[in-house]
Amino acid sequence: MKTINNWRIVILLCLTLGLAPFFPEPHIIGKVRWLTGGAVGMTAADYFDVLLHGFPFILLIRLIILKLKK
Repeated sequence: MKTINNWRIVILLCLTLGLAPFFPEPHIIGKVRWLTGGAVGMTAADYFDVLLHGFPFILLIRLIILKLKK
């Protein structure tokens, strides 16, 4: 439980796994654009990819909410 509540680890995950690969654009941004465009042609692997690259940001939002609650 200490790991997912550690700001440094969560931010490191966001900057590495969350944004990788970095060029030509962060992968999660391309997937979110695809989702907002109607997700035409997305397969189960693409949805899993969104979950994988988006999970660090979910942890970060969770930490921010917990910090604001205190």
